[in-house]
Amino acid sequence: MSRLTTILSILGPLTMMPTFPSLADAGNNQDKLAIVNPDKLHDPSDHGYSVAVVAPAGARLAFVSGQGGVSANGTYSDDFSEQVQQAYANLKTVLDSLGASPDQVAKLSVFVVDHDPSKLGVLTENVRNMFGETLPAQTLIPVPKLAIDPMLFEVEAIVVLPQQ
Repeated sequence: MSRLTTILSILGPLTMMPTFPSLADAGNNQDKLAIVNPDKLHDPSDHGYSVAVVAPAGARLAFVSGQGGVSANGTYSDDFSEQVQQAYANLKTVLDSLGASPDQVAKLSVFVVDHDPSKLGVLTENVRNMFGETLPAQTLIPVPKLAIDPMLFEVEAIVVLPQQ
């Protein structure tokens, strides 16, 4: 079997995959991200995220490196809540530098040192403060340690930018 035939045999079924049944419910504005929370799944918006986010056709992606809770002068608070708040402020600064807004963030990955359920309220509050009702898809990854000892939290993002 030729390499092209192998690739086509793999991709063929993918091109026939059904569309998201609830995508139509996400609105018809093709310049915005479409939030998808299928009716057959628990609605995660109370926890500060969406199940899936679909980028409009032709959009460009920006991948934002993990932003920790470090202040502009290079210091970290010992307080988890303050680090989370600072990390989201740092993410907002990056978005501003890209000419983007929070409603253009499609996906977040958050890393939490020594995660336990008591930290979820802080995380949800900060996500809601930044994103309102336009909640990105999100994954929380508990970790034993981050790059620098004082770091307790880090957030990275995938941002959808319009075509140029």
